[in-house]
Amino acid sequence: MKKEETKGHYAYMLLCGDGSIYSGYTTDPERRTAVHNKGIGAKYTRSRLPVKLLYSECFPTKSEALKREAALKRLKHNEKLLLSKNHI
Repeated sequence: MKKEETKGHYAYMLLCGDGSIYSGYTTDPERRTAVHNKGIGAKYTRSRLPVKLLYSECFPTKSEALKREAALKRLKHNEKLLLSKNHI
């Protein structure tokens, strides 16, 4: 099976070097985390390196993943940490 056929859509959260949490969308959370750590990801993370993948959730469609990303962004910091701990 080609990688394209198994590609999912992910909402993810990164723990930034300053303790803040960044939420985003991607098709490959590990690759996207590496891009952020190179300083060429989102503007928000560039000054908060290094980042660590804290949480990711896969969805069958981009629309569903983007809706989940928006919901993650609305959570309070402690709720994001709790979600990531319960997800393991």
